[in-house]
Amino acid sequence: MISANLVKELREKTGAGMMDCKKVLTETNGDMEKASELLRERGIAKAAKKSERIAAEGLVCAYVSDDKKVGAVVEVNAETDFVAKNADFQKFVEDVTMTVVKENPKDVADLLTKTIVNSDKTVEATLTDKIATIGENMTIRRFTRFESEGLVESYIHGNGKIGVLVDINVENPELAKDICMQIAAAKPEYLDRTKVPADVLNKEMEILKAQAINEGKPAAIAEKVVNGRIEKFYSEICLVDQAFVKNPDIKISQLLKENNATINNFARLEKGEGLEKREENFAEEVMKQIK
Repeated sequence: MISANLVKELREKTGAGMMDCKKVLTETNGDMEKASELLRERGIAKAAKKSERIAAEGLVCAYVSDDKKVGAVVEVNAETDFVAKNADFQKFVEDVTMTVVKENPKDVADLLTKTIVNSDKTVEATLTDKIATIGENMTIRRFTRFESEGLVESYIHGNGKIGVLVDINVENPELAKDICMQIAAAKPEYLDRTKVPADVLNKEMEILKAQAINEGKPAAIAEKVVNGRIEKFYSEICLVDQAFVKNPDIKISQLLKENNATINNFARLEKGEGLEKREENFAEEVMKQIK
């Protein structure tokens, strides 16, 4: 019986996945050195070393079931934009997204333990294989999955740069697609003003008040100015308060009302958003490979 502590020790030593560590320890009757050698021979330890390298490129992918009731959007990162154009990598991202729809994992850690579609391997084992064969660090960063009593619609922009998923009650599927494109273009942070956290709102009001006072307005007047300017803030960050990109004369709230539609939820994932980017250029990368 291989202990959890032994698996943990090998995982920390090699950076390989938990299931891979447990497998080689079982094969070697708990011999740490032989298990480490097996991981190296299979390219798994080599893949683990790549995990230290920055992965901020990659793809965002979306998949929606045929009945439009379940959908997911997933971000998988790699080190360079070249890998995003690799057909093998693209197929892997698609399979991961379909696995999210099928298995309904609670988070990325749970997703890694699931059997990936079209295979008998786990997502984690498949990811390790891709790192070893393609030669770059890759990470499954995040995902969102919706199940809807209405319909789920998706939109991918810029060959996987931005992915949008919407849970909406609507009779017109074209409107659902328009809402997806709105979210991709206008980048709302919240569905409506009731979803804006109190600390975010209070901070913005403090900033607006300071701006008004710096403009020379008395404190009493500054308060009224803040109330007026906060509407602009809502119109930028709240989806239903935004102007419709296809017709800026109307707001999304009006568009929804005219079409007897309601948005239940949405997600917008942008590739590499908030991640540190690689500093090397392509020429330097080639020189590194030559050396």
